[in-house]
Amino acid sequence: MEAGVEKRRIRPAARMEGLPTQFFAKLVGKANAQIAKGKDVINLGQGNPDQPTPPHIVAKLQEAATNPLYHKYPPFSGFPFLKQAVAKRYKEDYGVELDPDTEVAILFGGKTGLVEISQCLLNPGDVCLVPDPGYPDYWSGVALAGAEMTFMPLLEENGYLPDLSAIAPDKAERARLMFMNYPNNPTGAVATPEFYADVVEFAETNDIVVASDFAYGAIGFDGSKPVSFLQTPGAKEVGVEFYTLSKTYNMAGWRVGFALGNADVVSMINLIQDHYYCSLFGGIQEAAALALTGPQDCVTALTAMYESRRNALFEALDRIGWKAAKPGGSFFCWLPVPEGFTSETFADKLLLEADVVVAPGVGFGSHGEGYVRLGLLSSEERLVEAVERIGKLGLFTP
Repeated sequence: MEAGVEKRRIRPAARMEGLPTQFFAKLVGKANAQIAKGKDVINLGQGNPDQPTPPHIVAKLQEAATNPLYHKYPPFSGFPFLKQAVAKRYKEDYGVELDPDTEVAILFGGKTGLVEISQCLLNPGDVCLVPDPGYPDYWSGVALAGAEMTFMPLLEENGYLPDLSAIAPDKAERARLMFMNYPNNPTGAVATPEFYADVVEFAETNDIVVASDFAYGAIGFDGSKPVSFLQTPGAKEVGVEFYTLSKTYNMAGWRVGFALGNADVVSMINLIQDHYYCSLFGGIQEAAALALTGPQDCVTALTAMYESRRNALFEALDRIGWKAAKPGGSFFCWLPVPEGFTSETFADKLLLEADVVVAPGVGFGSHGEGYVRLGLLSSEERLVEAVERIGKLGLFTP
C-alpha cells in the first residue's frame, strides 16, 4: 500500500455483527497459553472424542476412495444408500419407521443442520425456544435468522427438563421453533417418554416445530437406552431429530449428520443445502453407511468405556468431597462450583493452579452459572489424576 493512503475498511453485513461470541474459542486460547509454557494440561473442557474411528469404517473409506464414481459430483441430497442406512439403524434401535426418500436429509455434521433449521423456519420477530444451559450453536442459527430467543431454564430440581407450563403464553404464541437436547449437553440429563409426550402436545397446541438434538443418543448408562424423540406418537408431525455419527462412531472429523422426521422440514433443509453444498464426498457416504449397517459392537464397547470412566471419575470426586449427580447419558459431567467462585473464576483457578481445563457453565447460558462441565474424554488414569490435582487445592471437604 502506498505511503499515506488509508486502508479501506470492509464493512460487514449487520448479521455478522449480531453473531454471538464463540465462548469456547476463548477457553481453547487460555488452555493453549498454559501448554505453550510447558505445562502438563489435562483438557476436560471440550467435547472432542478422544478415540479413533473403528478400523472397519476407515478401511471402507480407503477402499471407496478409489471408486471413480465418487470422484464426480455426488447427488445434491446425497446417495440413497446412506439415507437407507440411517433409516435401517433407526428401525433397529428405536422401532422408528423413516421414509429414506422424504424423511431423511444428509448434513455436513449435526451442527450444520442445527444452524440451518433456523434459516428455514424463522423470520425476524419470530421466537425460538432455547434450553438454558444449552449448546451455544443454537444461538448462532437464531441470530443469523434475525429472530429472538426465549430461554427455557433447565434446573436440577426438574431433572434438567424444561417446565413447559412456565413458558409465557405470548412467547409460546410467537414461537416457531423449539430446541431439545437429550442426552443433554452440558448436564448429562436424559429425557423420559412422558416428557416427550408433553413436548409433542405443547408443539401441536402452539404450532411450533421441535428440533431434537440427539447427538449423544447412543450413550446411555446404568442399563438404560436413551429415548429418541421420534419414538413419541405424533413426533414426526411436529418436528425433526438431528443425528450424527460424530459421537456414536468417533467420526467427529468426518462431518456426517442427518435431519430425520417431518417431511416438510426435511424438504426445506434439502432445499437450503442445494444453495450451499453439493453433498458429502461419496467415499465418506459409503463408509458412513457401513458404520450404520455393520457390526455395532464398537458402539456397545464405546458406551461401556464412557460408563467406566464416569464411575472412576465419580469415585475420585467422592474421595475429595466434590458432590454431584452422575450423568445418565452423554460423555459430560455437570459439577457445582465451590462457594465463593463463579463458574469462570473457578475454571481459571483449576487451569492456573491445577493444570486442568473445565468449561465454565455460564458459557452455556445464564442458568449454567454455578457449574462447570467436564468431559469424559481422557483415560481413567488421567481423569483420576485431574481430580487428585483439584483435591490438592483444598476447595472441598473429604
